Amino acid sequence: MAPQWIGDAVMTEPLLRRLHARGEQLTVGALPWVAPVYRAMPQVHEVIEFPFAHGGLQFKARRALARRIKGRFDTAYVLPNSLKSALLPLLAGIPKRVGYLGEARIGLLTHRLKNPAKGQRPPMVAFYSALSGETGLEADRPQLHMPADLVERSLAELGLRRGGFHVFAPGAEYGPAKRWPAQNFSAVAQELLLPVLLLGSGKESALCEEIAGAANARRPGVCINLAGKTSLIQALCAIAAAKSVVSNDSGLMHVAAAFGVPQVAIFGSSSPLHTPPLNTQASVVWLKNDTSYQPPLDCAPCFARECPLGHTRCLNDISAERVLQALRA
Repeated sequence: MAPQWIGDAVMTEPLLRRLHARGEQLTVGALPWVAPVYRAMPQVHEVIEFPFAHGGLQFKARRALARRIKGRFDTAYVLPNSLKSALLPLLAGIPKRVGYLGEARIGLLTHRLKNPAKGQRPPMVAFYSALSGETGLEADRPQLHMPADLVERSLAELGLRRGGFHVFAPGAEYGPAKRWPAQNFSAVAQELLLPVLLLGSGKESALCEEIAGAANARRPGVCINLAGKTSLIQALCAIAAAKSVVSNDSGLMHVAAAFGVPQVAIFGSSSPLHTPPLNTQASVVWLKNDTSYQPPLDCAPCFARECPLGHTRCLNDISAERVLQALRA
């Protein structure tokens, strides 16, 4: 049972690699918008796309799917913490059901791990990997792999060539306290020699158009807005083939890290101590741990969707020059 967010899906890859290494054949149940991430994990034998929508128990749909998969599996790893995610394995009669305690799931799971206290939770990759029951999780690093022919086909569909563009992912589903200002993304794009591909969901199309409009007014054609215009597979292939990626703390940040692409990850209200881009070619920009930044950001990380204090200093005070410097390092 996969998480419902792209970044979380990427961070489960080391767990699946551990399970595969000890001989387990893996089928992943995932919502359609994260299923392509699991198709970029060679250790996954099969992906079942769930016919569920956001919100609601949708009991009838879960019971119908449970009937179809009954008898196929002996173990279920329930990665989300919700009650409804643990319901399907129970209805399907899967004998061993592993997951974290939460939302009154005691009777739904057979093997339960205690949820660490809020201030003591390990980085998310290790949090997921712990469901394997193994130790030595600190070195786990997500890895994604796209077949070379699929990458080349996707690049051809988008009119791109490998290494001939940068990718910017300026959105963050969680909220504005994780989004670096659009004008700063635009300023960075104007300084790069190669074109910039703007990726995101359809909901981020207007944001990307704001960035592209300002950059293209100064340098025509430097930005290509593809937010909401690609499949997730095409977006994954574009990131895998990019010269570099600049993003907020978002799902596409974790995708870039798992492909090992040079990247700059910009953090605001969240923390790279909890969800870092686990990539030796990643540069993290976070004012919280910058001793030269004054006055210090005592409010960070607040993990809020919008700045509770109304200033969003953690992002607004990161200059375009600083990100350019990190990109060129």
